[in-house]
Amino acid sequence: MGFFDSIRKFKNQLDQVESTVYSGKQSLLEVYEINAKLEAEIEARTRELDRANRQMLTLQHIWEMMNSSKPLSSVLNAIVNSLQGELGYMYSFIVKEKADNDGTYLQVVASSNNNLDAQFLEKFNCSVSDFRMNFPDIPELKKAVKNNQIYQSIDLNELVCGFIPELEKQKVDEFLKSARMKSYIMVPLMSKQTHFGSLLVFSSRESISGSELNFLSLFAKQIELAITIADLFEAVKAQAVTDGMTGLYNRRYFEEFIKKEAIRSNRQNQKFTVIGLDLDHLKQINDTYGHNYGDIAIKAIAEVLKNNARSIDVAARMGGEEFNIILPGVDSAGGCIAAERIRKAIEAVELEKIGHITASLGVATYLEHSDDIEELLEITDRAMYESKRNGRNRVTIARPAYETSWQEIAVNTFVDILTKHRIPVDEATSRLLTKKLNEMNINNEKLYQVADALVNTYNPEHIQGSVKKKVELAGLLAKRFDLSKDAIDRLKIAVLLYDIGNTMLPKEILRKSEPLTEDEKSYIKQHPVIAAREILKPISNIVDVIPIIEKHHENWNGTGYPSRLSGEAIPIESQIILIVDAYFALLEKRPYRDAMSKEDALKQIEQEINQKWSDKLAKEFIGIVKNDLS
Repeated sequence: MGFFDSIRKFKNQLDQVESTVYSGKQSLLEVYEINAKLEAEIEARTRELDRANRQMLTLQHIWEMMNSSKPLSSVLNAIVNSLQGELGYMYSFIVKEKADNDGTYLQVVASSNNNLDAQFLEKFNCSVSDFRMNFPDIPELKKAVKNNQIYQSIDLNELVCGFIPELEKQKVDEFLKSARMKSYIMVPLMSKQTHFGSLLVFSSRESISGSELNFLSLFAKQIELAITIADLFEAVKAQAVTDGMTGLYNRRYFEEFIKKEAIRSNRQNQKFTVIGLDLDHLKQINDTYGHNYGDIAIKAIAEVLKNNARSIDVAARMGGEEFNIILPGVDSAGGCIAAERIRKAIEAVELEKIGHITASLGVATYLEHSDDIEELLEITDRAMYESKRNGRNRVTIARPAYETSWQEIAVNTFVDILTKHRIPVDEATSRLLTKKLNEMNINNEKLYQVADALVNTYNPEHIQGSVKKKVELAGLLAKRFDLSKDAIDRLKIAVLLYDIGNTMLPKEILRKSEPLTEDEKSYIKQHPVIAAREILKPISNIVDVIPIIEKHHENWNGTGYPSRLSGEAIPIESQIILIVDAYFALLEKRPYRDAMSKEDALKQIEQEINQKWSDKLAKEFIGIVKNDLS
């Protein structure tokens, strides 16, 4: 092979190598391009998946809110903040149509937490939520809302100035540029098939993708469900604290609120006043016109309270015809003015058939009349019943608890029992006894006369005047045990009331001459419970007397009733009532035995030492009877 042949052969080989290298280069380029496309697609899918995850997280937050039983305002604020947090929207808020005497308007009811609020405040010297907004006069926007469709636009100035026409257009432009917002999305919101309001979302992007629209559409439906559920929770919660007849708060809410108000009052050293109110002559209205008209009168009182209450006042129906109103930050002078205004407003009401109605009111102030809630409510009730005793349709300011005698409390309690017909006493007797109570002065004998008369309704053998002797004897015995004045006062009230449960027992059992059956004995044993829980418990000013009455038939050796307490577990006041009651019962004639002499009665007391009563109590009692009472 010649030289040139070798050169040609080498060239051919070189061409083959170049061709192979070129082919390989093309393959590498193709592989690189494919990889680049795959990387771009993976990045896009990752962004899409990330957005989908954030959308799902947002929806999860809405679901959590739906199951949280939180107030609607909390639900709405969570919604707008979740949009800002997970989806990167710059700002969002919800507007709702409202109405007042000046017409309808839009108001921001929830807005996301960011610095745009502060920027808006700095620019316009007010917050977005301060404005009474108009609905923007944008035809396409109105049409979208009417058709419940999502609307998107880049004309932010048109929207903001449409909502708030009083803003300067130039200042709005400056604000939007500094905020870097480029578009907005309005999402109509529905609740129970009616238009609830609109969600406004502001974005840093000019366009919106199809997937974003789909998400916002789904998001809107979840919001609507969340609003519906929150409304239901609000309704259930309202029912739990609201009186069904009047729409006022109920006793449960009142008792919870006054505890919180007392804590606030102590912390800030600020007084609050309670007004107690009782509709006059409800029974007469019921008897004359029927219970429906009694309900109408009660509702009329409620309307007066609603119309005369400040937004921070709490008016509650405590039961029957009784109402309480809490006036935060008001002293007794202001409370009397408010109570008199309410009284006049009630007196001015004229109802069909019934005519005019009236109410008796009492006023007491926390940190002025008392710094104890229960005591405050007690003296409010006392003042209210004093209004009743003094002729009704008037306001009475309470006296501090330490200035109120036990006799006044007892009188108020008897008035409540008789006027509210808590026991089965005939109407004529009830009116007569109430009249006596209304006429009495403190320490007047008529208090004891009323107590004697009530005992006579179930015990014809009752010794007239014995109630007063029981009170005096119990008081002397209590002093031997070094009881405080307050404890002795409670004991004296309990002596007047302890047997009132007998008015609810069948007379054929109480007056039976033959031995009682086991069932009848069981029935008799219920009278302390009846007295304590059914008759007296609704009367708030004797709440600390009720436990004494409830336990006054418990024996020292644990054989008594209703709870079979024994020894020191029985309150000393209850022990005193038991021995005093037993002594006077022995002095009275019964269908199954004759009355005993004082000497025989004391012998019976001695025989039951360490059975019904302790040795110490019996000896003190016997000593007093022998030496101090004739």
